[in-house]
Amino acid sequence: MSTLHPTRPTIDSAAPSARFTDLLAAEWIKLRSLRSIPWFLLVATLTIVAVNANGARTSRAEFDSWTVQQQAYYAEFGALHDAFTRPCASLVLLMMGALGAIAILSEQTTGLLRTTFAAVPARRELLAAKVAVVTAVATGFGLLVASVSFWLDEAMLAGRYGGVSIGDPGALRLLVASALLAPVGALVGLALGAVIRHSVTAMVALFALLFMVPMFVRDNTHVGAVVTHAQPFNAWARLGLVGEITGQPYPSSIGGAWAVYLVWAALAVLLALFTVPNRDQ
Repeated sequence: MSTLHPTRPTIDSAAPSARFTDLLAAEWIKLRSLRSIPWFLLVATLTIVAVNANGARTSRAEFDSWTVQQQAYYAEFGALHDAFTRPCASLVLLMMGALGAIAILSEQTTGLLRTTFAAVPARRELLAAKVAVVTAVATGFGLLVASVSFWLDEAMLAGRYGGVSIGDPGALRLLVASALLAPVGALVGLALGAVIRHSVTAMVALFALLFMVPMFVRDNTHVGAVVTHAQPFNAWARLGLVGEITGQPYPSSIGGAWAVYLVWAALAVLLALFTVPNRDQ
């Protein structure tokens, strides 16, 4: 009497592995398929542009009440600062930090990440694709809000109110620094989400790391100045200044500020790439 054995599925070991472009496409589909992401980006864009425009509107309304010296100072420096305000720089860091955290937490909290790793054994390549997509989306967001804010605010200030052009000293650097602040924040949020794996805790940690820690540090000592200058927000503020800093014992530099951007982004990427694949076995 013969015994029938069910046929087992075989795995074709010669089947080609997923290309990096395929991983990029998959990560892009996963990110944009989250219902909250399009609305989040729309609201974030309108908020940043509106807050910046309100700064320019307020300065324009108060311009006639200023002294001649204040008006001269505003024409030389103040109008540039109204192109992208300090509150908006803080908002960009927090909003893009939330975006980066959502990109990884949406898979970790639902268990989808394990399924994804089962389908794509090349874990670090998969995480690299996620990092690339998040960076691209955040950079596009940063370029959009920085460019629109600069154009709108300086158009409001044109003429007697002292609006500046993109060719004025420091204008292009401020525009680029404001745009690149977005991917830095997104990568930090992604790294924190990868490590903490809890949305609320990750958001609290993001706020504490970027904004609470600097409040307890003073830049009148060398160590305090190093910690202060190493913060992304302070690096952005330095890049927005025109000329040399005077009156500070340990001033920061333009090159150092750009290095802060690079170091934060690099450390965040490395943390995500080495934490998630080793933990989600």
